[in-house]
Amino acid sequence: MLRVRLLLVGKHQDGFVEQGLVFFEKKLKHYCQFETVVIPQPKQAGQLPVDELKKREGELLLKTFGTKSWVVLLDERGKEPDSPAFAQLLEKWMVGGQSQVDFVIGGAFGFSKEVYDRANFQLSLSKMTFSHQIIRLIFAEQLYRAFTILKNEPYHHA
Repeated sequence: MLRVRLLLVGKHQDGFVEQGLVFFEKKLKHYCQFETVVIPQPKQAGQLPVDELKKREGELLLKTFGTKSWVVLLDERGKEPDSPAFAQLLEKWMVGGQSQVDFVIGGAFGFSKEVYDRANFQLSLSKMTFSHQIIRLIFAEQLYRAFTILKNEPYHHA
């Protein structure tokens, strides 16, 4: 079974986001091993220059990726598929032998060059800007939708 991790830089989510994630985590267990990993911000993050903050966050992320992880950055500059196309990407990665896919939400200022260099793919969920809190919930819903599309289940058309 595919292992999917949602890696987040930052704090734990707001209550309503947590409730939504728990809802989708239960549903995702039928399709994959889903896990959310919160990577705490570096110490004194608010006092660091942006480039230094991205560098330190990047170092923490790079330590978290598995050596065989397929790393997908959730990034505004990434490819922006519709839901069926995202499902096809997921299927392509699974058929291609990926056993673990790490989807990554970076800090407020994005990713360091080193994280971009390590990434296998960049995915944009929308041209709109969302908070780092709410994007967690949007991503979990889209991941669930992708699996239901692949299984030909009615959720996508409900």
